[in-house]
Amino acid sequence: MRQTTQKSCRFEHTHHVPLKQTDHHHHHEHHDHHHDHHHSSSNDKKLLKISFLITFIVMLVEIAGGIYANSLALISDAIHMFTHSFALGLSLFAITIAIREPNEAKSFGYFRAEIIAALMNGLTIAFSVIWILYEAILRFLNPETILSEATFIVALVGLVVNIITGVLLFKADQNNINIRSAFLHMIADTFSSVAIILGAVVIHFTHMFVIDTILAIVVAAVVSKWSYTLIKDAIHVLLEGSPVDTNIVKAQLLKEFTDIIDIHDIHCWEISHNCYYFTAHIVVAHCDYDSYERMIYEISEYLEHHFNIGHTTLQFEKNV
Repeated sequence: MRQTTQKSCRFEHTHHVPLKQTDHHHHHEHHDHHHDHHHSSSNDKKLLKISFLITFIVMLVEIAGGIYANSLALISDAIHMFTHSFALGLSLFAITIAIREPNEAKSFGYFRAEIIAALMNGLTIAFSVIWILYEAILRFLNPETILSEATFIVALVGLVVNIITGVLLFKADQNNINIRSAFLHMIADTFSSVAIILGAVVIHFTHMFVIDTILAIVVAAVVSKWSYTLIKDAIHVLLEGSPVDTNIVKAQLLKEFTDIIDIHDIHCWEISHNCYYFTAHIVVAHCDYDSYERMIYEISEYLEHHFNIGHTTLQFEKNV
């Protein structure tokens, strides 16, 4: 005998949107949290817009300055800044599109759009890295003169903008993974600008133009790591990879709930960050409706508190 049931929505614990870090600790403050979250999202959106516009404009300045100064390091840093511009734009896009309601055609909503955008971003960055390395090889074979003064000035402007943008992002919601990621990448770009400034100073006094090419390769290495992580994580989500170790989930549930005899046909996947879905067949010793209701509630609460899984569908089976 089998009976299929879902976590009852009358308990108000089924989440169809990404969980915030505070969601599973303050259910009794749901109304206030929703209001605060709306206010926080509006503030984050404003800060992201400002940060995105500033970063994008300076990226264009660095590209123009790099071409003028013939500095590969400056152009590579501009590409690095492009990754941050895209990250900021992605965060802004995610906040904007997340308010769209699911419909019959898009039952999971539009959260996956940020994953697709992240994959496109990673591939674009990867091609940029290949171009930088190609140019670096040509520069090693045929060294070119670098305008160190122009490189210094443009990199200095980039540094100032990185600091300003970093301060703006620091004021935003650091619990938001997209914003925190953009903030950390902005910090990394700040160090990149510092390295190029120091390199421009050394080139000015030593005329060792090869330093510019070496710096370009270093920046490309940093960017390639970011690109690899983006592509890998995006593909993992798009292939319905599990955000948690299901073996650990199974072991913990069997340990925590003594009425459960076995768990099989487990599936866990990620729609977007902190938007996890979980399905499983649960073999139990007793079979009655009241037990189902209680266990659905308790298992769902446990999964949400310990694994950040907000949407659970369980199928119970009687032990035979």
